[in-house]
Order: sequence, then C-alpha cells, then structure tokens
Amino acid sequence: MNYQIAIIGGGPAGYTAAEAAGKAGLSVVLFEKNNLGGVCLNEGCIPTKTLLYSAKVYDYAKHASKYAVTVPEASFDLGKIIARKSKVVRKLVLGIKAKLTAHQVNIVTGEAEIMDKNHVRCGDEVYECEKMIVCTGSETFVPPITGIGEVNYWTHRDALDSKELPASLTIVGGGVIGMEFASFFNSLGVKVTVIEMMDKILGPMDGDISSMLCAEYAKRGIAFLLSTKVVAISQSEEGITVSYENEQGAGSVLSEKLLMSVGRRPVTKGFGLENLGLATTERRCIKVDEHLQSSVEGVYVCGDLNGVSLLAHTAVREAEVAVNHIVGKKDSMSYRAIPGVVYTNPEVAGVGQTEEALQSAGIAYRVEKLPMAYSGRFVAENEGVNGLCKVIMAEDGTILGAHVLGNPASEIITIAAMAIETGMKAEEWKKIVFPHPTVGEIFREAL
Repeated sequence: MNYQIAIIGGGPAGYTAAEAAGKAGLSVVLFEKNNLGGVCLNEGCIPTKTLLYSAKVYDYAKHASKYAVTVPEASFDLGKIIARKSKVVRKLVLGIKAKLTAHQVNIVTGEAEIMDKNHVRCGDEVYECEKMIVCTGSETFVPPITGIGEVNYWTHRDALDSKELPASLTIVGGGVIGMEFASFFNSLGVKVTVIEMMDKILGPMDGDISSMLCAEYAKRGIAFLLSTKVVAISQSEEGITVSYENEQGAGSVLSEKLLMSVGRRPVTKGFGLENLGLATTERRCIKVDEHLQSSVEGVYVCGDLNGVSLLAHTAVREAEVAVNHIVGKKDSMSYRAIPGVVYTNPEVAGVGQTEEALQSAGIAYRVEKLPMAYSGRFVAENEGVNGLCKVIMAEDGTILGAHVLGNPASEIITIAAMAIETGMKAEEWKKIVFPHPTVGEIFREAL
C-alpha cells in the first residue's frame, strides 16, 4: 500500500496533520496504537479540564452567598464527575474520527514500526510512503527515587479515574499538572501537600504570578514544601510516607495517596525511530528546522518529540507548518508567542518573555503591573478575589510578554499573544478598541 504521507501518532499533531493533508488532496495513512486524540484528549488536557470545571462549579456553589445567591447545601458526586469526564472524551474522540474519515484518511489501529523513511510496518502489513510525519508525543517521567518501585502511587492517569477521594494526598511536583490536580482535590476537601524541588511552583512561568497563586492556595489549606528534594518513599498500613530534605533539614509527609507529577519526556523508543538516524538536540530530542523537517529529508517531527514546546496547541501549529511545507505552501514555525495556561481557580496564563528570562539574557525591559480589580467586569464576577496583570515591554515599547492571574486568563491571553507575534508596540496596542466591560480590557488599562 502506497501513500503520499504516513503519520505516526494520532495526538493533536498527528490528527491535525492528517486532516490538513487530506484536505490538500494527499493520500494519508495515520497510525495510532491507542485512541485518537493522544494523551491530550484521552488523559491530559480535556479530561483534567472537565474535572476542574466541576470543581469550579462546586466552589461557586459553596461561596454563592458572596453573590447574594443562597445554596442551602452544596455537594458533589465523584463517580458522576468521572463519568461525565469519560463522556466528554468519547464525544470528542468520535468527532476527530469523523473529520479524518471525511477527508479519506486511512486510520490504522496498532503499533507502527518505522523500517526506513519510506516504509512502516504495522502487524503483517508494510505501508510505503513518500513523506513521513512522526508525532509520538510524550510520557510521564517518574524519577528513580528510593522505594518508588514498592509503592502504589498515582500518575495523572490514575488520578483521572479515581472513584473515591483520599483523605490526604501528597503531590510530588509543583508544575502545571501538579497544581491543576492540587486545585481539583483541594476544592473537593482533600488535604493536599505539594513538594517541589524548585524554589517556586509552575517552573518557568512568571515569578510574581506563581508566588501569588501559591499564596492563594496556601490560604485555602494546601501545604507547600518548596526547594525540597524527595529522597525516599515507603508504604505502610498507615499510608505512604514521603521523606525529603531541604534547608531546614530532613522531614517526612504521611498521606493516603501519592501523585507523582514531576514532568514528561518524549517517547523515543518502541517504534523504530532509531532506524531513521535523525540528528538530536542536547536534550536528546529530535532536531528540526523552521518547517519541522528533521535532518533526513522528507521526515518531519511535530509535537513533544522535538522537545521545543510540550503543549498541544504548539503541536497543532507545528503540524500545519509541516503539511504546508510538504505541499509547497510558504510557512514557518514561530515560537515567539506560545501561550501557557494553568487551569487552577483562579486561572494563570502567560505568553512571551518573563522578567526572569530577560534578566538572565541581559535584555533591558520595562514592566507595567495592574491589579485585575481595574477591570470592572472582573470585579463584577470575582467577589473578594485578587488578581494581577503584568505587561513586559522593550525599551522602545515593543510588547515582549504578558502574564495574568485571574479568571478567565485562559480566554484573554490570546489578545496579548497576537500583539507579541505581530510585533506591536504599546502605543499601537492602546489604539485597539476593546469592548466594555470585558476582562480583556485589563491589558489596555495596564498600558
């Protein structure tokens, strides 16, 4: 069987590339060993946001009196929350399959093995292709901590399907995934402890924003152990003990459940990637050019495997660029304005440069900060909640970065992303007419 494009992996990069290539009239075969949608749709972005929205609704019900609404006794049903999550995922998976089928994409379910740049084996069949797009995604990384192999810990996948709430939960890792689960379980009444090796949560995100979010969740009862290294884990009838070390000395935390959430790493083994002989980066990811083409002509690598930006929306754009290059349409990938979002309550979002990154690079900049309370819409919908908008500019006024704490940060951050991507200066951005009242006006107010 001969195809113009073979795609390995049916996640955001894979199914986007398949649909785009199919629309362009190319013959496409897509290999996926599990479910279409990849980690993002089946056990990442969508299911976590579905759970978090239920938790947010529960939060609103518990605190409805702030808005002069009486809810006598708010409660939740975890089993039904999990069932709704599964229903949402099924619906979206079917939607992706329908779109691909409509564009004549041949979907092959099974483990693909790359034989060379023009041949892929799956089961007993060998498929020939002219071009190849590899987008195998990433997997949970669990560090080799002493005792980890003898402990019944959770990964994010296990936490998504838990039918019972633990009384207490320790989360190792204060990044995006860790904080989203901390938010979810804290809202539902679980005693949560977050252990993070860095001196702040949310890793590379803006320091002011992450500090404010950390303080907010500390007020809600989450215990944070920052600049703390986990040295051993053990399990007993009482629960799971996490032993740690920090500047204060050694200590331990006992909880009913443990969630390991220290990060993800690209999937590079098990599908014949080594048969292509692709050049790699210092971090052992696959090196690509501005068109997502690898060191081997005709082989493109999109999504987490190239290690540039492990985000679903980045993968989608990379897939579009790769297919455009294949069909001869002028296009190139820009990473200048990739938004990052944390779906806690309140939400966090950022795009472009942070102060920390600019200071490290020795680049001059100026900052405008403004409390979210300067937005009338925010005040109307967020009783007693603090927030921050931060805009970072070059000395000539060019917008370099924007960072927001407050709902709905995830929906307004694209406004800043467009300003950064198009190279707008503050004076130009201020001329844009924002509808009133909207939370997005906070950017104009900050300027």
